[in-house]
Amino acid sequence: MTYAQLSLSLIFIAIPLGLALVLKLGLEKDIIIATVRSIIQLLIIGYILTFVFESDDPIFIILMILLMIAAATQNIIKKGDGIPGITWMIVLTLVVVEVVTMGIMLGFGIIPFVPEEVIPISGMVIGNCMVLSLLFLNKFKDEVDRSDETIELILSMGGKPKVAVDKSLKSAIQTSMIPTIEAQKTMGLVQLPGMMSGLIIGGADPMEAVMYQLLILFLLLTTAAMSSVMVGYLAYPKLFNEKMQFIGLQYRK
Repeated sequence: MTYAQLSLSLIFIAIPLGLALVLKLGLEKDIIIATVRSIIQLLIIGYILTFVFESDDPIFIILMILLMIAAATQNIIKKGDGIPGITWMIVLTLVVVEVVTMGIMLGFGIIPFVPEEVIPISGMVIGNCMVLSLLFLNKFKDEVDRSDETIELILSMGGKPKVAVDKSLKSAIQTSMIPTIEAQKTMGLVQLPGMMSGLIIGGADPMEAVMYQLLILFLLLTTAAMSSVMVGYLAYPKLFNEKMQFIGLQYRK
């Protein structure tokens, strides 16, 4: 694809922009900002990845992964307002999920330690972990706000903090995992996944593309489970003080 062909694809931005203007949705500014940012960010990352791939130096691979973790953390903590220490919880979760998944793949020789494979797959793992953490935090905070009286009642009857928030915690974990599970049920029937489509467009054998996509699907299911559970079990104790009294979400004033 040439830059001229790419510029023609902006017609796909003009359509939603036109609809937003006609229907007065108030999304025009957001659409323009999102478009400009995506162009700038992807072009920059394209040049950076070209340099990293050509250098083939492990330190650049690690730096790219750390950069992705930092960017994902910054995006997630905005939804974690009200939970003290949410930043270190998210960093720990992202690092553990990345180390476990990449350690398994590299340890068993599923993929080689080369930037062309490690960086894109790490991006998918960290990106999915970010989305699932956002879904979990949004649901968990809503559940806690709605169940504060029930939580206090269970505590007053001698229940432990874990028992008091168990229903809210499990509900949030289930809600955050369901989209990943449901998407896998229809994969290949309703849509061809992104990585598979990209490999096929790039000229790869369809069966090879399928095998890579299955790897990604299994990874995403693991990240969905690990990220939701880790963030949940790290976050819920912060709703209680040293005396096991419920203090709830502590929003900054």
